Amino acid sequence: MQHLKPSSKHGTVMAVSMMKDEAPFLLEWFAHHLAVGFTDILVYTNDCSDGTDEMLIRLEELGLGYHRANVIPEGVKPQPSALNHAQNEPLVGAADWVLVFDADEFLSVNHPSGNLEGMLDDTVARGGTGVVITWRIFGSGGVVDWSRAPVTEQYTRAAPPLWNKGWGVKTLFRFDPEYWKLGIHRPTIKNKHLEDGFPDQVKWLNGSGLPMEDYFKFRGWRSIRRTIGYNWAQMNHYAVKSVDSYAVRKFRGNVNNKKDKYNADYWSLQDRNEVEDRAILRHAPERARIMAELLKDPVLNRLHHAALDRVEARLEEYRKTPAYEELRASLIAASQVPITDVEAKPPKARDPAKIAALMSEVEKKSSARPKEERRTETVAGWAVEGGDPYMPAPIDLSQDIPTDWIPNHEIALPADARVFRPEALTAIVAGRFERRHARNIAGYLEGCARVLEIGTGVGFLPIRLVRIAQNVTVMAQDMRSELVALGQEIARRAGVENSARLKWSDGPLRLAADRGAEAGGLAAYLRDFRPVALRLNRPADVPPEVLAAQDPGTVRRVLFPFVTEEEAAGLRAGYGPVLEAMGFAETPDRAGGGSLQFDRSGA
Repeated sequence: MQHLKPSSKHGTVMAVSMMKDEAPFLLEWFAHHLAVGFTDILVYTNDCSDGTDEMLIRLEELGLGYHRANVIPEGVKPQPSALNHAQNEPLVGAADWVLVFDADEFLSVNHPSGNLEGMLDDTVARGGTGVVITWRIFGSGGVVDWSRAPVTEQYTRAAPPLWNKGWGVKTLFRFDPEYWKLGIHRPTIKNKHLEDGFPDQVKWLNGSGLPMEDYFKFRGWRSIRRTIGYNWAQMNHYAVKSVDSYAVRKFRGNVNNKKDKYNADYWSLQDRNEVEDRAILRHAPERARIMAELLKDPVLNRLHHAALDRVEARLEEYRKTPAYEELRASLIAASQVPITDVEAKPPKARDPAKIAALMSEVEKKSSARPKEERRTETVAGWAVEGGDPYMPAPIDLSQDIPTDWIPNHEIALPADARVFRPEALTAIVAGRFERRHARNIAGYLEGCARVLEIGTGVGFLPIRLVRIAQNVTVMAQDMRSELVALGQEIARRAGVENSARLKWSDGPLRLAADRGAEAGGLAAYLRDFRPVALRLNRPADVPPEVLAAQDPGTVRRVLFPFVTEEEAAGLRAGYGPVLEAMGFAETPDRAGGGSLQFDRSGA
């Protein structure tokens, strides 16, 4: 069966893991990581009672991997013990590239090549000596019952990529035991090499192939806003699986013997199902092929099915007990905890003085450099770019997920990470969404009986306006139909869903056909709705040249919300001349409220 084992021009690419009673899942995990391109797999086991060690011994006999007993010294936890053994293991010492990760973690190679070989080709071409791979937290997807189906095919719903509570990392790196000490999230440079020039040779890339910041050479185990990336790789973390699988996990404890780790609080943290992520399924055909070959071996076949039969029999007995009913009910209830209410273990308070005392001289020099030299930009998607608080399309709202509805200016908004960018979500939770404009919208539109808002999103401000201003009718338009549908639900909850004063449209603006067109697009909105005020909430939907082609008709006021002064300057430069040619002039004192206001002469 050695034909199933990949080779690499980059030498030995080794996976190192530690397991206890993982037999029902072992062959899928093993086959998957052969499929993505590991040339060698080494697993340490301790206190197994379900055949995990026997299966690994057989895999070693077949020439497909290696098994070692995790002999644990008194007072040492199993995971650090295994890492200490691996540090001194000749096979690991001879490896060229090493990745340490757990049995509930599956590497998804998102790199265009679809395998580690291609990802390492690009890593080496960029001078990289490691890739820092960030978790994606995968939940139960509502699955309760035990199934023999593959883990990676059963569970395809995960936390949003920008949910920072799920940003732990694992590090694939060029290993030399002389310089590195292995760690569960990342290795550390040995003290004797901190100041001999070796750190200058370390160049780690993030999960999108971009350079990591220098600080990560020395400390940290999580990605941050400036280093997160998934374009090349992600580590799918299946910490909970189904309710029944979770019960199985409770049977055998955990790798570090943490008391009562697998409770409902841990479940609510890890059972995140907000978005679909099927990226790992690109590896499914090759994984299935390898697993089918493994099961042709009569010893592996017998051990695999015996493990499944054993765990299913134990589950069958457990299901008859009150303890199972209690666990099941508690986990199903914990699944209803919205992502905005999840509490992770609080981080230890940062002690700058203590950190400084532990820093080597080379790290102190690195951290003393100006911020602009040692920091990268925050990754795209986190900040409210251009004032747009919404996640980029497509926004999939087909799943019914637990969501808090939080009052913002007396309008309940869903704290939904699928819809709102992280910064906007934080504002919603604090009751401060679009706070500046919500306070000023009535003043912006005083005397304007009919308002057309382009790019309304969920229509928060139109809903706010019709609630606080009498004799105003608003047309809320957005080409993102899923946001319009959500906006209608928000309006219904706010008691204005049937109001004749609030109209909705997800019709296209037909930008390319607007010029000279008599029907459809922006021209039709202006002609048929006859707005007095036009608010361009997403100016990109109506570029200056498109606006210039319109007959303003009844429009007497045009508004542009902005976030930064630079953005305001850009709007003035792009739209000012167009509006001036149409007879509009800016009312400068309005800019202090976060909007550029242009009024038509004689209005």
